[in-house]
Amino acid sequence: MIIPLSTTHWRKSSYSNPDGNSCVEVADGFGGVLPVRDSKAPEGPVLVFPAAAWSAFLTGVRAARR
Repeated sequence: MIIPLSTTHWRKSSYSNPDGNSCVEVADGFGGVLPVRDSKAPEGPVLVFPAAAWSAFLTGVRAARR
């Protein structure tokens, strides 16, 4: 799958710090996968996770905060 990163709309994590420098950004709409990047390095590498794996990761993070 080729992901058109130059036209991708990225959204920052709602948990980013107040100055907006320490967070991840994700892009929706890629049918079954989720591109993720570091907001401090938008031209840097992008990791692409299967949507189910990303969902499981978020579930684990939320469970760990309880």
